[in-house]
Amino acid sequence: MRPGTALQAVVLAVLLVGLRAATGRLLSGQPVCRGGTQRPCYKVIYFHDTSRRLNFEEAKEACRRDGGQLVSIESEDEQNLIEKFIENLLPSDGDFWIGLRRREEKQSNSTACEDLYAWTDGSISQFRNWYVDEPSCGSEVCVVMYHQPSAPAGIGGPYMFQWNDDRCNMKNNFICKYSDEKPAVPSGEPEGEETEPTTPVLLEETQEEDAKKTFKESREAALNLAYILIPGIPLLLLFVVSTVVCWVWSCRKRQVKPSLYKPLHLLLSLRFGYCPVYFTKTHGSTKSITIADWRAASLTDQGIQKY
Repeated sequence: MRPGTALQAVVLAVLLVGLRAATGRLLSGQPVCRGGTQRPCYKVIYFHDTSRRLNFEEAKEACRRDGGQLVSIESEDEQNLIEKFIENLLPSDGDFWIGLRRREEKQSNSTACEDLYAWTDGSISQFRNWYVDEPSCGSEVCVVMYHQPSAPAGIGGPYMFQWNDDRCNMKNNFICKYSDEKPAVPSGEPEGEETEPTTPVLLEETQEEDAKKTFKESREAALNLAYILIPGIPLLLLFVVSTVVCWVWSCRKRQVKPSLYKPLHLLLSLRFGYCPVYFTKTHGSTKSITIADWRAASLTDQGIQKY
């Protein structure tokens, strides 16, 4: 196996171990019930890919085909429970459709806007958790639960879990609710803003998609890390080899003893009756020598000064 391939395999294995360790968190489309088994149960549907999110009618139909309804939140305790489910899912920005919608056929001049909203599953609960200054009504008929953790806080605080009326053709995540007693769905579809044709989605596929998406992202991260590390291996090896060579050369140099400097000699012919004195230079200093010292010196040597 090549070193690069081995490194990729090791990094990918480490990330996969971390992925398996994280399976304790809630996954998109995973059914969760009160106390583990008590009804009602819920499925929080979150899409990493924003292009796969659904409009209100598509989300409503997806829940219906799965045996549930878009969630009706009937108390503050249930609101808090839904918030915990979403937090455990660890999603990024993206609102969630809930089963509240304005019924245009009941509208009249004497009815307040907020009193026109009703649950699509037939619940008569009057519990509401509107954001400040909501609902704004107008063309916004359907209701979402805010989930914008990265958005700056507004006049009502962070845009987290409060309700907001929105255009029904917007693409969002959604929450389904499964009760023991399934109320009859109103026969007439509420009038108002038209939405795009529904495209049913199987909720079992969303959980599988979430797991595949997480695995794909982890694998891509592992490969990217490997691509960064592998090109640096030759440079690292070159650095190590250079360091070892320099260290060996330095050690060998310290073991070599410096050679002694031998002074140069110059012999000049002696004449009768003339005995000059000569000097040699040894390591920068001068030294006098006798005539006898020159007898064996070569005539070709240099470095002698005559005085």
